[in-house]
Amino acid sequence: MLIPSIDLQGGAVVQLVQGERLAIKDDDVFRWVRRFERFPKVQVIDLDAALDRGDNLAIVRQIAGAISCRVGGGIRTLDRAQDVLAAGAQQIIAGSALFKDGQPDLAFAQRLSDAVGRERVIAAVDSRNGYVVIHGWKTALPLTASEAVRALEPYCDEFLYTHVDSEGLMGGTNMEAILAVRHATMRRVTAAGGISTQREIDDLHARGIDAVVGMAIYTGALDPDALPHG
Repeated sequence: MLIPSIDLQGGAVVQLVQGERLAIKDDDVFRWVRRFERFPKVQVIDLDAALDRGDNLAIVRQIAGAISCRVGGGIRTLDRAQDVLAAGAQQIIAGSALFKDGQPDLAFAQRLSDAVGRERVIAAVDSRNGYVVIHGWKTALPLTASEAVRALEPYCDEFLYTHVDSEGLMGGTNMEAILAVRHATMRRVTAAGGISTQREIDDLHARGIDAVVGMAIYTGALDPDALPHG
């Protein structure tokens, strides 16, 4: 399944290359919300909150009340998780908060799971150069994505794996890295990072993996209106 991504920064929809260089900016957020409303899943990421540079929470709440979505970025507390869920989000995506002192923070993962329900928790495990990265992909940890996934599996119903090495480059993703995560867990896996063709989406779907797509949609390489919505 294709899951379109809405990344928010400064009140606008953006696409960044490698999480750093701004490639696309559109101030009309709800043009994209309307365009994606037919999809059963849309991913909404508050980049400002993820980087601890303010937030787009008011917009996130509006989006969550309008379409079926999962929300990430700055989900560091139980209150924030409960806030976006109360606004209408189907699931929350937790990333950096699930790690502490270079390792999975199983105590926080347990509290989050208990507070909102395991079925509503998606654990984001992002990898760069073979190792998990957090804090907006700035901090590398001494563990692999597969190791992180195995540790966090009891506390979530799904993993979002982003292959940062290929993020935003429109050169394709790394199927081998994605499958390593798929084989490390019994939970559902959604992949992101460089997915830019229908063939990649189909290949992932055949393996039971959903595909989050951003840059390929916003550049017009993929037309969401022409793609299956389920």
